[in-house]
Amino acid sequence: MLNVQSLHQYYGGSHILRGLSFESPIGEVTCLLGRNGVGKTTLLKCLMGLIPAKDGQVLWEDQPITALKPHQRVQAGIAYVPQGREIFPRLTVEENLLMGLSRFNAREAREVPAFIYELFPVLQEMKHRRGGDLSGGQQQQLAIGRALASRPRLLILDEPTEGIQPSVIKEIGAVIKKLAARGDMAILLVEQFYDFAAELADQYLVMSRGEIVQRGRGEDMEREGVRGLVAI
Repeated sequence: MLNVQSLHQYYGGSHILRGLSFESPIGEVTCLLGRNGVGKTTLLKCLMGLIPAKDGQVLWEDQPITALKPHQRVQAGIAYVPQGREIFPRLTVEENLLMGLSRFNAREAREVPAFIYELFPVLQEMKHRRGGDLSGGQQQQLAIGRALASRPRLLILDEPTEGIQPSVIKEIGAVIKKLAARGDMAILLVEQFYDFAAELADQYLVMSRGEIVQRGRGEDMEREGVRGLVAI
């Protein structure tokens, strides 16, 4: 599992992450909720090594990864779908997906795994189209597919529903459910859309001002008033 212990981060004189501690077990969807500006994306960048943690420790499968570079964390089986998707707009869908195979040797990285197209049939239909020609929802599916191509044991998703039409949100939710049901992956989902998170969460965390202020099981979110904590 992912085990975060007393993580701190600062921007200038601002204390952004204030001693965050939580676990994200394999076989579960952990949903991290919170309003804009509470430090959610900063946390994910720390988990991926894009920003060095100032204090605290990150363990993945019982091994400390706090000092590892981003590509080393990918090699360790962690994949990250950032906010804004960050696909390669001039590359084709297929070429974008092949980029997700970069952690494998040349022989293994020649062909997009069939399971990606099974999860996202639209990507197979459009595999020769440029990524920049896809709709926002299709680009989000492409970004998730690219991350899954690395066959991660930990998948980190930063607000995958942002700016996406409801029909594609349902498709992405169904894919996350399928991945969780396999039981071989930890999924950390950062989300502002309460209903989407509540439908998927095995456990939830609520973040405010750089701290986790409430946590519990997904089925208890409504009873425990989580909607009111994250409403804008």
